[in-house]
Amino acid sequence: MRVLHTSDWHLGRSFHRVGLLDAQAVFVDHLLATVEQEQVDLVVVSGDVYDRALPPVDAVELADETFARLAASRAQVVVTSGNHDSHVRLGFNARLADAAGVHLRTRHQDVGTPVLLDDAHGPVAVYGLPYLEPDAVRGPWQLTARSHEAALTEAMRRVRADLDTRPGTRSVVMAHAFVAGDPDAAPAMASDSERDISVGGVQLAPTSLFAGVDYTALGHLHGRHTLSDAVRYSGSPLAYSFSEARHTKGCWLVEIGRDGVERADFVEAPVPRRLRSVRGRLDDLLRDPVLADAEDAWVQATLTDARRPLHAMERLRSRFPHALLLAFEPEGAPRARGPVLPRVDGRSDLDVALGFVAEVRDLEATTEEALLLQLACDSCRINDDRDADGFVEVRGTG
Repeated sequence: MRVLHTSDWHLGRSFHRVGLLDAQAVFVDHLLATVEQEQVDLVVVSGDVYDRALPPVDAVELADETFARLAASRAQVVVTSGNHDSHVRLGFNARLADAAGVHLRTRHQDVGTPVLLDDAHGPVAVYGLPYLEPDAVRGPWQLTARSHEAALTEAMRRVRADLDTRPGTRSVVMAHAFVAGDPDAAPAMASDSERDISVGGVQLAPTSLFAGVDYTALGHLHGRHTLSDAVRYSGSPLAYSFSEARHTKGCWLVEIGRDGVERADFVEAPVPRRLRSVRGRLDDLLRDPVLADAEDAWVQATLTDARRPLHAMERLRSRFPHALLLAFEPEGAPRARGPVLPRVDGRSDLDVALGFVAEVRDLEATTEEALLLQLACDSCRINDDRDADGFVEVRGTG
């Protein structure tokens, strides 16, 4: 059986305010092409189909189109909900979708009930575990501990109880969780775009929970990871933060034979635009020939000028039109030890604003900037107390 493992589509997400729906649609085309070219029998989507519980309409339309195309393909499909999804909304019409070969598994009540498939070597049971919020399942499952490990332990107990009734059946388990064999290695596995799922400060579950399963298709982490030959993260199909600049995005194409996984190949996804992080003084960044390859990339820039340059982003975009993030770390400047409380007693609003400009930029505001700040301060001096006739008292600047 040929299994295509993907997860964390996050349909509707943007990249630092740049919409990604077109790039996500290109990935869907790539996914369907891979299903046909590689003769995929089963597509598993391990959670976070959407980026939020109430996805935008165009994201729902893309998901609808994707599932319809998958239903018309040669593959069976199993989809689980992740921590970003609404399990109720994603699971709507699940029984109807089953008839089309797209199996939506979003309810904890269905854990332990597999989707049953067959290949030349016999039956394969696919167990879709949705994201299991510990507080949501602790009561119904009568868990003694409040943790992801406790929730997944009970889920896998139910999976194994069902498997015990199916001798000779191979198994695929889908789970949306932070799983790691070594807790010390976990920080390096995460990226900035993942939502923290800690409960009581703990979010990890051990890889050993999935021992004996022929293949475990994990979701939640946005980088691909191989925890063992039979336990893998596919990662997200697109980069969703600059911390993923070195990630190779795509899906796992896994071949399950008579005795389990026989091979696993990573199928790279299309890259809409590369990511680059650059650092240095603004004038140097604008002239450095080594950075020519960043001119068409999404850029995160850290400026090290002693003073914050005027119109920095505008100037940066004259060479790097897709620059998205700008930070300032002046060379030689002492590191901030924490927030500094400004002295505001006895100072006018304008004086405080001018002081802020000087503090942040290490340069006094220009005459034009001071006049603009004066206008802004004057515009804010509206008394909320209205008289009986509904007039608004406007205070002077004195």
